[in-house]
Amino acid sequence: MLAEFNIKRPDNSLRQKAIDKIDNLNKPKGSLGRLEDIALQLCLVQQTLSPKLKHPCHLLLGGDHGIEKEGVSVSPREITWQQMINFTKGGGGVNMFCRQHEFKLQLVDMGVDYDLSSYSKIRDCKIGWGTEDFLYGPAMTEVQYLEALETGASLAEECIDEGCNILSIGEMGIANTSPSSIWLSIFGDIPLDECIGAGAGLDSKGVEHKKKILAEAAERFLEEYPEPTPEETIMYFGGFEMVAAIGAMLKAAEMKSIVLIDGFIMTACALAATRLYPECQDYMIFCHCGDECAHRRMLDVMGAKPLLSLGLRLGEGTGALCAYPIIESAARMINEMNNFQNAKITKYF
Repeated sequence: MLAEFNIKRPDNSLRQKAIDKIDNLNKPKGSLGRLEDIALQLCLVQQTLSPKLKHPCHLLLGGDHGIEKEGVSVSPREITWQQMINFTKGGGGVNMFCRQHEFKLQLVDMGVDYDLSSYSKIRDCKIGWGTEDFLYGPAMTEVQYLEALETGASLAEECIDEGCNILSIGEMGIANTSPSSIWLSIFGDIPLDECIGAGAGLDSKGVEHKKKILAEAAERFLEEYPEPTPEETIMYFGGFEMVAAIGAMLKAAEMKSIVLIDGFIMTACALAATRLYPECQDYMIFCHCGDECAHRRMLDVMGAKPLLSLGLRLGEGTGALCAYPIIESAARMINEMNNFQNAKITKYF
């Protein structure tokens, strides 16, 4: 059932030359910290000692979740479609940051439970009117899973064909912390209780109810699939927007583009993507660790170090967009800083 992607790790033969160039910039060795790590990653992904960031694009994928009907989110389902419409008017956090950092924003309806077809700024890729309630069975069929994966891949490919080499992905979908928590538990082999938080703002009673519902769902799933494959796990719990995000991440990696990973939901999608194709992580930059309690655990499972920790929990890809100037600084560092020889500065190490 696995959709085919041809993802290869970046050629490592350029590594030492890139390290030498970074170390010979007129600065103490290692003094620009994470910027040096990012610059090295950019060099390896782009296979050049002079990496450039071109035509940054942001995919905002919307979809509703059947599990929302079980009261696992403080936000009602209609917030998904209301926010999608708000984004068409430029009024969301994602709009502001895309304008600030000059990202091309594409709004995509992957499975919102509302008719958005009259809004020309929202691309209609609707697979269904939200997923099924995974408390009682799979959130989607195999056909829907493959369609969502392929749609996300096509969206990423279009961006890259337009000249994009740095892709950011965000989501809008009430209750999508629930599948994210279960994915973390299964893929990370972590007790489910430790993977569940307040989401958009549940109180302690609400969190306990969420834990009960998700535990029942996970137990039913593991009874049916005692040794689940990654595909079965993704398909059973995921949202259409989440599976599309996985497809976009995998296609971007296949096409050797940097992928910016946002908060808890998108990190869950990145985790799922690496369970399908481990090589794709080489193309990911993890941008933000948010306030969802298990986000740090999820990053640790992947051995990922986020660039920012700003207490964000908005979603939409906002943490990734906020981190973009840091990545831009890394590219500028390796391209614009002078070296010891040209600057006629004694190299003292």
